[in-house]
Formats: sequence, C-alpha cells, structure tokens
Amino acid sequence: MITSTRRVSPDAPEVRISFSLDHTSDARDADDIAQTFPDLEQRLQPVSPCVSLKESVHVYKEHCRMAREFHQVKHDIAALEERKCQLLAELVEDQKVAAEISRLEDEFRRLSEENRTLVTAHGERSRQLQRLRRPDSS
Repeated sequence: MITSTRRVSPDAPEVRISFSLDHTSDARDADDIAQTFPDLEQRLQPVSPCVSLKESVHVYKEHCRMAREFHQVKHDIAALEERKCQLLAELVEDQKVAAEISRLEDEFRRLSEENRTLVTAHGERSRQLQRLRRPDSS
C-alpha cells in the first residue's frame, strides 16, 4: 500500500492519498475458493475470475457458493430418494404381512365356524347315541 500526504498550497489543508497496487488479496481469495465441482456439467463450472476486477471475483465466489449449494441439494435429493426406496420396500413388505394376516383371519373365521358346526353335530350325535343305548321306557 502506498500512502502519500501533500499540501496543495501553504494555506490549504493536508490531503492524504492511499492506494494499493497489490491485488494479491483478491487473487488469494479467488485461489482459496478455486474448486472443481465434478457433479456440475462442464458448461456450468465456475470460470476463474479476472482478479483485477472485484466484481469478477465476487461473481466467481457467488458461483462457487451456488455450486456448493447445488451439490448439497443434489446429495440431499439422493439421500431422500434412497429413503423413499427403503420406505416403499417396507410398504410392500407391510402389505404382504397385512395380506397374510387377512388370509389367516379368514381361515380362522372359517375354521371357527366349522368347529362350531362340528361341536353342534357331535352334541346331537352324542344325544342320539344316549337315546339308542337306553331302552325306551315309553
């Protein structure tokens, strides 16, 4: 950084001028951010900035930030898609279990009804047998 102090005239106030010929801080910032984003198409990759223009470095940084956000969103979408597949597999399994439970409930109802019918028939046959074994007293 260069700083200079001058008086334009003896009775005028001092004027202080500072400027820098060193753009390395912006260049360093751009180099720090310099990244490649493998999941971006080549045409969407951030282009290295013109380090002498602050706007160019700013746009480059914003582009890199957006590329990182894009990568994160893409990663989140992939994770959610994987979770969706897991949930769908669980749903299919749950539906199979529900179908099996329904089949077993139907079978239980059918067998229970058959059991009641057989118990009733057994009772009737037992009474008939009792009557046949006893001599008729009438």
